[in-house]
Amino acid sequence: MSDLRRVAVALFEGVELLDVSGPAEVLATATRLLAADARPGYAVTMVAASPDPVVTSNGVRLLPDTTFAELTGHWDTFVVPGALQHGGRLPDAVVDTDVVDWLAARAGDAGRVAAVCAGARTVALAGLLDGRRATTHWAVAAALAAHHPEVEVDPDPIFIRSGDVWTSAGVTAGMDLALALVEADHGRALALEVARWLVMYVKRPGGQSQFSVALSMQRPERDDVAALPGWIAENLTGDLSVAALAARARLSERHFARVFAEQVGSTPGAFIEAARLEGARRLLEEGRDPLPAVARACGFGSVETLHRAFRRRLGVTPAQYRERFRTSLA
Repeated sequence: MSDLRRVAVALFEGVELLDVSGPAEVLATATRLLAADARPGYAVTMVAASPDPVVTSNGVRLLPDTTFAELTGHWDTFVVPGALQHGGRLPDAVVDTDVVDWLAARAGDAGRVAAVCAGARTVALAGLLDGRRATTHWAVAAALAAHHPEVEVDPDPIFIRSGDVWTSAGVTAGMDLALALVEADHGRALALEVARWLVMYVKRPGGQSQFSVALSMQRPERDDVAALPGWIAENLTGDLSVAALAARARLSERHFARVFAEQVGSTPGAFIEAARLEGARRLLEEGRDPLPAVARACGFGSVETLHRAFRRRLGVTPAQYRERFRTSLA
């Protein structure tokens, strides 16, 4: 069909396979469902620097349909997958200069650019994120912000749309991003139908948090505090005072506060509030308990304290958050 929306997906050595196959499967499913009503869907093309097979992150080989040099004309979407290179305490984004150069030269030929996972770093290097808000995999969000201060990096959402540039969180969030593209092109009903066919847990709105508090913080290396983040998350209604936590770690209060901040990357008070907020968000997304019960279950004590935490950290009330993010299962 001549009205098919053309999508080019960039490939490079070591690319995360699911960053490629996840969005491609969403678009293929949308195309099949649209075809039942004789409506045009998507034509996905794999493009790389050379026609040779590309070895992905898990060893599976992908065969490009064409090369960057041969790609011509207007495209509806350029998809930029990512990859993570491990070795240090936290991984870093893999950057392929051929993809950066292609994107910088050809981005104007696409209606939109969509970065999956660490692909946001490539899009930033191509100059497409300057002055925009963006997200990426939680493990490389700090590095993206440090290397590109001109980008407003928000490590929390599943995906972010900033004009004609879309970015998403890690790996499977690329499927959420692709669903959002389908919704933008064809409406919410089709996006939900695609999600049902792919047996995705839920079509997650972009503003939903991409990670748990424990995952977003540094991993403690000291044995005396290593277990505390997980224990705090499981005991939100317990005594989480510095004195109690210091005693649990068998450290003085002053020494504990310093060590916790160094090891976790957050003060005890900030971590505890974030953990309680995460617990409240989960209850609001998955259940129907009244707000006083949610506040008590997460250690906030009162609805007023719950409201203040939501307003300060998320900019919405708990009721507004529930209305936006409550799952169909709730």
